[in-house]
Amino acid sequence: MTDNGSLREKVYHYLRETLADGSLTPGSYIDQNLICDNLEISRAPLRDALIQLESEGFVEILPRRGVLIKKLTLQDIKNFYEIIGCLESSVILSEFHKFRPADITALEEINARLREKLDKNCFDRYYELNLAFHGVFLKLSDNALLNHIISPLKQRLYDFPLMEYDREWEAVNLSEHQRFIDSIKAGNREAAASIFRYEHWSFERHRENLTKIYRLG
Repeated sequence: MTDNGSLREKVYHYLRETLADGSLTPGSYIDQNLICDNLEISRAPLRDALIQLESEGFVEILPRRGVLIKKLTLQDIKNFYEIIGCLESSVILSEFHKFRPADITALEEINARLREKLDKNCFDRYYELNLAFHGVFLKLSDNALLNHIISPLKQRLYDFPLMEYDREWEAVNLSEHQRFIDSIKAGNREAAASIFRYEHWSFERHRENLTKIYRLG
C-alpha cells in the first residue's frame, strides 16, 4: 500500500479491529504516536482514518486534548433502534412488490444458518449472517444513501464494544425473522413492516436484554 487512500483504509481497519477486540477501551484516549510507530505511518493517514471513525460515532476528536473513544450509552442504543426500525420498515413498505421467490429462499436459507449457529453456540459468523438477512430486502431499495446511514449504526451496535450474545434473546430475534418471512409469503405487506418497526427494532421491547448484553445496568 503506497497511496494515502489505501493507507487510510489500512489504518481504519486496524483501528476497527482494536476497538472490537477491546485493545482500545471506551472512555480512553487513543495513543496516536504509538499507532503511528506500530504501523510505521505518518500522521496524515491516521488523521483521515480518525475523521472517518468520528463520522461513524466511534470516536470524538477533541481539539488540544486528543481523540476520545466514545462510550455506547443506553440512549445511543435507543436512538439507533428507532432510526434503523423506521428506515427498514419503510423499505419493506415501499419495496414489498419487488420481493421474488429467490428473495424468500435467500431469507429462509440465511435464517436456517443463523439457527444452526445458535443451536451450536457458534457465533463466529453470526453477525455477518444477520447483516446478510437484512441485506436481502434492503437491496431492493434504489436509495443509494440508505446503507450509508444504516451500516455505521449497526457497526456501532455490534462491533464496539463487541456485544455478548444471549442465546434466548437471539432465539426471539430469529423467530421474528421467520414471522417476517411468513408475512411475505402471505403477501401481507403491513404485517411484514410492523414486525421490524414495532417488534424487531423496538427498544422498549428489548430494553432488558440490551441493558444486559451491553453491561449498562
